Parts: sequence; structure tokens; C-alpha cells
Amino acid sequence: MHEHTTPPATPEAQSSGDAGKPLEDASTAHPETTADTGQRPVQRGRKTAFVGLASAAMILTGAGAVVAGGSLLPPPESSRVVAAAAAAVPAGASVGVCPGPARLLEGTEAGTDPQFSPVSATAASAVTGAVLGAAGVLPASRLSQLDGTTAVDISEGPGQGASAGAPQELLAGAVVSRPVEQVSVLSAEALANQKASAAAVMKFTATDGDLQGTAASNCHQPSNDQWIAGASTTVGRASVLVLTNASTTPATVSLELFGAKGQIQAPGSRGLLVAPGSSRALVLAGLAPGETQLSVRVRSAGGPVAAVIQQSVLRGLTPGGVDFIAPGAAPAVRQVMTGLDIQDPAGLAQLTGKPGYEDAGPALHLTVPGPSDAVVEVRMYGRDGQEALPSGGVITAKAGAVTEVSLAGVPAGQYTVAASSDVSFVAAARVTRGLQEDQATDVAWAAAGVRLGSQHVVPVPQGGIRSLVFGALDTRATITYSAITSDGKVRAPATADIAGGTTSSIAVPEKDGDADVVGYVVSASGDAAYGSVLVQQDGRSDISTLAFLAAAAGQETVPVTLSY
Repeated sequence: MHEHTTPPATPEAQSSGDAGKPLEDASTAHPETTADTGQRPVQRGRKTAFVGLASAAMILTGAGAVVAGGSLLPPPESSRVVAAAAAAVPAGASVGVCPGPARLLEGTEAGTDPQFSPVSATAASAVTGAVLGAAGVLPASRLSQLDGTTAVDISEGPGQGASAGAPQELLAGAVVSRPVEQVSVLSAEALANQKASAAAVMKFTATDGDLQGTAASNCHQPSNDQWIAGASTTVGRASVLVLTNASTTPATVSLELFGAKGQIQAPGSRGLLVAPGSSRALVLAGLAPGETQLSVRVRSAGGPVAAVIQQSVLRGLTPGGVDFIAPGAAPAVRQVMTGLDIQDPAGLAQLTGKPGYEDAGPALHLTVPGPSDAVVEVRMYGRDGQEALPSGGVITAKAGAVTEVSLAGVPAGQYTVAASSDVSFVAAARVTRGLQEDQATDVAWAAAGVRLGSQHVVPVPQGGIRSLVFGALDTRATITYSAITSDGKVRAPATADIAGGTTSSIAVPEKDGDADVVGYVVSASGDAAYGSVLVQQDGRSDISTLAFLAAAAGQETVPVTLSY
């Protein structure tokens, strides 16, 4: 008599895991294994062994057939690779958020809830802007307050367009030096599924008080990721980051701060809520005190935000200038800033040698966000060509930190600064006006700009001395510019050829014919060219510089992959 035997069960294993998600830790379950062990037979007769071997052979053969059969089955539908299709994205409205007037901090050394005091009796703030149309049609556009209240209707919307085949002449709608007392928004609806070409600038001026000077800022399109370089939080320097959410979606903002010694881990810099239709001001000294040079990366989840730093300088009782530091180009291996107006080097050397005036001269700030140092080559192009830097022009910028490069010793004049490296970095340049220790001075930051293409709308603020400054890097570039006037006309274009490795400027007249000049339509061809608006005041030390904004984009297509 023989006992029946049960062959050992084949072990089976299962595993599961979840793929990692951006900004979240990957969550992966451990594989689980189960196995059953059969009892060994008490007797090992030849017949029993033969039956066991035969049974095992049948099991293995069956298993092999299942495996072989399974390998011949087609893969499930969900694992098939499907080529990404291009989907057309409707053009959205053009939106530019203009900062409100500069305000003087009062009784707030640090923290994130600033109190502001009234500004001087001479302070004035105004917005100037333009919206382009073609073939007799203007897009619906307006200048409004942040709460949606309309301040100025620029155009009510498309009317009877020109007939087919009519000349596609440009026309414009304009808002001219509109006084503002708070954040304002320029908006223009898309026309024929093309994003509207529109831009505006806010200009603040004061001739008395602690905020003497001129501070101008482009009205920037909100973004979910932007970099601002040039802040300072040492004694006498007030840096206030203003975040504005002009959308209907709440924005959660996180800040990354970079100083001279490296990245700064600041409590309170994450998860900052900015409600729809509101602004939030943050005193940067409360997050990163005592920083001589500070760069801020602003990232938002949900609604996009417009970010700008209002910075003012007070040296004892002497005003040292006011400016709106705007976002510049994203990290890249080449950054270009133009519109730098540098004063007499001998006078600057005498002024910056005095206590408290170390930052009263021109300088370049380089921020390297990555883990590797950047060897940066800096070139300066003036009216007559490249000017050598006293430092030699090759600098090692430390990873994760801000490096200041002095531009002292360069002859007086207007310049374009080009910095290049094999490591991505962020850059901004500082210029100052005024050489007397006992008199008010002013400061301006030139953000890294975009390469010029076709049909940039360049607004120019009213009043003072205004110049269009262009820089060509390697070979000749051709610039075409047409004045936009307050009567809604786009004037006949003019052309300027700029030699490679030089900087040229064009004076902006107050009027063209009987109408005020409120901006330009600018296009470039040839080699890489960059541009800015330089704003000064006759008989005063006021200065501000505005990099040209990117041209409006039309309908876009994006790849879309459907999967789960």
C-alpha cells in the first residue's frame, strides 16, 4: 500500500509600485511573496517515484505551454505606444500687470506685513500703453484696476473690418499718461485667434522726500516661474517683493532665495497664498536680512502671478534712489542687458570710496542656481565697439550663489553687456546717476532681455529724456522702428543699421506731428540684437531702464499624449 503525495506548489510573487511625481516623494510598495510547502512521502517505492516524475513532467509541460501561449497573446490596449498628436491651443488674452506707485516703508524693519507711509507731495505715477490692430480692426482692450473696475476703455472691440484684399496697415489704441494710485492691469482680447500685441509701462517720479528719483516698470505678463536679480537687504536698503494675482484662480507661491554665500533657507518663504484679484507685499529683510546681493526665484502653483521688487536706498539722510526691479530672462548660458548709461569713472571711483556708497557704482550680478560653478565671460559693447573690463572679463561665479562683478573703470557712455558661460545662470546689471555725496542719487537695474524678433510693442513713458538703446553682438543687425502716437496712428517706419559689437541709441521725440509719441513697433533682422528704453530727467540724476518685452505669440500647438 502506498501513500498519496502532493507535489510542492510553485512559488508566486507579486509586486506593485507608483511612479514618482514632480515635487513629491515616490511611493513604492514592497513586493509580497507567498509559497506553500507540501509534505514529503514516507515511502519512496519505484512506482511512487515514477508517478511523481510523470506528474512533475506533466505540470512542467503544462506550465511551459501556458507561458508559451501567453507570450503569443497581443499586449493589452493600455500598453500600446500611441504617437503624440498636436492640439491647437486657442490664443488667450494679452495681460500686463503694472505695479502700483512706490511707497515708503514705515516702522517695519522686517517681516511680511509692511506698513507704508505717505509719499512726497511731488510724487506722481502714470501708465502709458498701446494696443495694435490691423486692417481697420482693434481688439477689445482696456486699462482696469485689480478689482476689475475699468479705468480706461481703449477699444470696445472689433467693428466692421476692412474688406478682403485691403492693405494690412497697422493702427493702434493708446492710453496716455493715465494717473494711477494702485496696481493696474492692461488687457487685450485675442483677435482672429491671434494674441493681441499690447504693452504698457508705469512711471513713478518724485522730486522730494526719501523716494526721490524715477522708477519705471513694464507691465509684465503673469507667470508661474520667474527670476528677479538685484535686491539688497542691508542697512538703508528697503526691498519689498510685491506679488499680484490678476487671475480668477488662487495662487500658492514659493520663493527660492540666493545670496552671496549661497542659497538661503528662509522660514515663511513657502506656501504663500495670493488670492484672486489681490496683491501681497513681502519685506525681503524679514526672509534674508543683511544680504548685499539677493536674487529671488518666484514659483506659483494655481494662478500665475506678476512679481516685482520695489527697492529704495537711503544713505543716512540722503536719498539714494528708487527702482522697480523686474523679472529677467530665465537661466541660460548667455544673458544680455542693454541700456546701461555709465558715468565718469573717476567721479564714480571717488564716490564709491566713501562709507555707505559702495553700491553707488555700476555692477553686474550673476546668479548660478545649479550645482556647478560657472566660468563667465563678460563683454561690454559701447558706441565704438568692445571695451575691455579692468578685471579682465572672465569671472568664476559660485554655484548656488550670487556673484557681483564691478563694472568700474569703463569709460562713460551707453553700453550693452553680454555674459556667456557653459553653465546656465541669471544676470542683471546696476547703473547709478549722481556723483555728489551730499545730493540725492538714483539707481536703476537692467534685467536680462530677449533677442529681438518681429513686431515688439515698446511703450515709452511720458516726460523726461527717453532713448531707444540697441545692442548688436557679433555681426550687423538691422532695426526697423515705427512710432505709435496718441491719435491711434502707427507712423512710417525708419531703419537703423547697427554694426556688430556696438551699442546705438535713438532719441525719442515728444511728438510726431501733432500727437504725442507713446511707443514704437520694433522689428529686427540680421544678427542677434537686444533693446531697451532708457529714461532720464534733464537737470536731475533720475534714471530708469526697461528691457523690451517679447513679441506677442499667435496660435500655438502643443503635443498631447493620452495615457493612464
